[in-house]
Amino acid sequence: MSFHAAAPATATVRILDPEGRFVETDENAEYAAVARAIPDETLLAMHRRMVLTRRFDHAGHNLQRTGQLGLWVPSHGQEAAQVGSVFALRAQDHVFPSYREHAVTMHRGVEPMEIIAMYRGQTHGGWDPDERGNTHISTLVIGSQTLHATGYALGQQLDGDVGTGDPDRDACTIVYFGDGATSQGDVNEAYVFAASTKAPVVFFLQNNHWAISVPVSVQSPTPLVDRPRGFGIPSVRVDGNDVLASYTASLVATDHARSGQGPAFVEAETYRIGAHTSSDDPTRYRLDDELTSWVERDPIARSAAYLRSRGVTDEQLARFDEEGEDIAADVRRATVALTPPSVDVMFDNVYREPHPVTTAQKAWLEQYEAGYEGGSH
Repeated sequence: MSFHAAAPATATVRILDPEGRFVETDENAEYAAVARAIPDETLLAMHRRMVLTRRFDHAGHNLQRTGQLGLWVPSHGQEAAQVGSVFALRAQDHVFPSYREHAVTMHRGVEPMEIIAMYRGQTHGGWDPDERGNTHISTLVIGSQTLHATGYALGQQLDGDVGTGDPDRDACTIVYFGDGATSQGDVNEAYVFAASTKAPVVFFLQNNHWAISVPVSVQSPTPLVDRPRGFGIPSVRVDGNDVLASYTASLVATDHARSGQGPAFVEAETYRIGAHTSSDDPTRYRLDDELTSWVERDPIARSAAYLRSRGVTDEQLARFDEEGEDIAADVRRATVALTPPSVDVMFDNVYREPHPVTTAQKAWLEQYEAGYEGGSH
């Protein structure tokens, strides 16, 4: 399916309505055709990942509230956007997340405690992308990851890993960011860079309607899906609470990029149910009616309703809930048991390979601290 042919100019692609009913229209017909071919095991796997992510997310929030974490960034409500997109990726694709993509990073192999360690201040390096499904570390600097991703995608292109026709070789890069990041200069520079070089990068925007306390309507009177088109990047907007819409649109966008046709853009319209971070109080700027209206569009409830219509039982779905509770319990126990990290961490993860400068700095610090232990100071 062609990205250009499948991307309506103004419509929001939706396949599952809020009640979980499969809807097929003239506007979403090509996407719906792809969605009908999704195997049952993939549908179940996507639902499972959403359920496990939400339970992990709630555990992280509770740990922060009890003083175990310095910060937590909740993802409640955005599970379908993240899960649908990451399931569309191939093993050789690279991922550049921001700080809210818990579903994405865990699906690609990042351990829950590696995410916890980042928000507890246990690590300076996060994780090794080579060991975690080509998933680069979460980025806290708003929007900077779009430039990192575009540069990496250009490297994939220069390495000849794009447009070969070999599905085991052709690769792309996907980068996740929010509506607030679209006002950053880095993001717009990334659009220019990607369009001018035809870099195989997919810009995946999760429009959760609030850049901390500023609504997207104030931030951008122009629909965000229209912006990349001005740079020459084809784009599509999907219902971000519909995992099938996110999945099928991401399939089309990533195929477009891998085939050598250049960058693509997906806007997933969703909602941040929780706070921007644990240091934020959304009750100061959001109306209860708005929040309630989005809670009623819950992506997990929508997916569960669709699965039931396909014959999945409540007992099968309950097993995912039980698994989520087990993960949350494990995370709580492991977090409380954490000890301060080794000082070596801040030297060992600066560069990909050992570097003489950091090696010398590490040796100097060891010698300096040994002097105190020996009583020479």
